[in-house]
Amino acid sequence: MTSKETTDLPQWAWACEESAGRVRPEPPDGVRNEFQRDRDRIIHAKAFRRLMHKTQVFIAPDGDHFRTRLTHTLEMMQVSRTIARALDLNEDLAEAIALGHDLGHTPFGHTGEEALSTALARHGRTFRHNEHSLRVVDHLEGEGDGLNLTLEVRDGIRNHTGQGYPSTREGEIVRIADRIAYVNHDVDDALRAGIIRFEDLPTGPISALGEKMSRRIDTLVRDVISTSKLKGEIALSDEGYSELMGLRGWLFENVYRGGGRSRENEKAAGVVRGLFEHFLRHEEERTKSHPDPVVETVDFVAGMTDRYALDTYRRIFLPRGEIFA
Repeated sequence: MTSKETTDLPQWAWACEESAGRVRPEPPDGVRNEFQRDRDRIIHAKAFRRLMHKTQVFIAPDGDHFRTRLTHTLEMMQVSRTIARALDLNEDLAEAIALGHDLGHTPFGHTGEEALSTALARHGRTFRHNEHSLRVVDHLEGEGDGLNLTLEVRDGIRNHTGQGYPSTREGEIVRIADRIAYVNHDVDDALRAGIIRFEDLPTGPISALGEKMSRRIDTLVRDVISTSKLKGEIALSDEGYSELMGLRGWLFENVYRGGGRSRENEKAAGVVRGLFEHFLRHEEERTKSHPDPVVETVDFVAGMTDRYALDTYRRIFLPRGEIFA
């Protein structure tokens, strides 16, 4: 059974009927199409629920309104669906990719990702959250059996960032929507936290895209839609891309690696490195996910939430404050 949404898609959309299928074939659901089934499996995954306690920008934030990795995922998914619908593409496929794209993120956001990659460099390896997201859905969820997602959703998750590129238009949408969402949401959170002031923001991108976050996102979404229709491919205009990347570059310099937060980021990185080295040495404390101890340790540490990582670090490395006679 297929929905009207998938049967009426134009030729450049990826219809469910054209799916390359799953690694382990399954009979049709009868109610949901294949990409809707993938969406539901991701939403019900434990890794998805843990995103609510993983950093977007601020480490273990106290404020109720700061974004987490989960709220970023939901907001980015909405941007992806808006673009997909306007271009008559497969909203279900775009939604499933968007919901699964960050399942492999470490605690403490990109700081944790860089710290884990640095620790792995001693073993001749590296860590990339998009690759680990694929490992989560392929092997770590479902009691080790994975979620058995369609190849199109798996491809979109793997290639939402990095050197690879999605094989579907819907995957390309998620790749652009992710950047549109996190750049503007992170500016909003940094302003709320008082790390930056509005007058500190770069005048070029703000003038071109808009002073308010909602306006900037709207400008960029409309840019993607109009440019994609004109070019016949998913793309921002040259001007839109330049302004977005200008704002992104400013964020890296003034918020992600600046703004007086470098000391806190280094503390968080030290937690991740310390946990990795500890659990690599102590096999008995790890989850049994892989015969390779390095892979097994990565699985364990990368799956931690911010607060679980901090609690575990305190338990292992800090005294408990008992009084000794």
